[in-house]
Amino acid sequence: MNIAIVEDEEAHSRLLCQYISTWGEVRGKTVHVLNYKKAESFLFDLEDSVPDAVFTDIQMPGMNGMEMIRKLREKDSEMPVVFTSGLSDFLQEGYEVQALHYLVKPISQEKVFECMDRICSRKNTRELYTVRTPEGMARLDLKEVNYCEAEGHYSRFVMADRSEIRAMKSISELEKELPGDVFVRCHRCYLCNLTSVKQIMVDSVLFDNGASVPVSRRLYRELNQSFIEYYRNRL
Repeated sequence: MNIAIVEDEEAHSRLLCQYISTWGEVRGKTVHVLNYKKAESFLFDLEDSVPDAVFTDIQMPGMNGMEMIRKLREKDSEMPVVFTSGLSDFLQEGYEVQALHYLVKPISQEKVFECMDRICSRKNTRELYTVRTPEGMARLDLKEVNYCEAEGHYSRFVMADRSEIRAMKSISELEKELPGDVFVRCHRCYLCNLTSVKQIMVDSVLFDNGASVPVSRRLYRELNQSFIEYYRNRL
């Protein structure tokens, strides 16, 4: 998990980082903490990488934490946000921007653990994947993907509701990054999501929503075996 901390006070940032790291050790989770002293720096980095959650102070030099989250929400309505503040004055505004929690300083390890447990629980109920698109970064739920299709040097995600998200990554790059037991190559131009597959035929894969993609003769046997193993492991 990647957790961002936006905090201008070094002592508070260090303490929060310690609590989050300790949570990872106790829960057996790998956690990478990204530290920012300014809201502007956090927003700038969102162009290239999107953390799983953010802990942010509110009163900071320059842009404050509340303004920062309002800008974040213009692009990402799903990222869990935890406000950390010495004042409770912004509590109502925090819930207006769909904050997961509002911690009043001094923060305790117990409260941080509770927040991290909730973040982890939300992450597990949705299999989120972040990808760069022509419009910017997008976060999508892999459970809602039917298949990925190659488009030259890039590719596109085709969802169960038939909407599409263009990704600025090749199909080969996606094959390396997506869960290998779920997203399986069925054709040189396609990766299919086994959780959405209704039937595998000799020349095509049929999805639950009626959509279909081709299956190459070379990959047919391997695809069938992956399909059988996927559902056998979930019995």
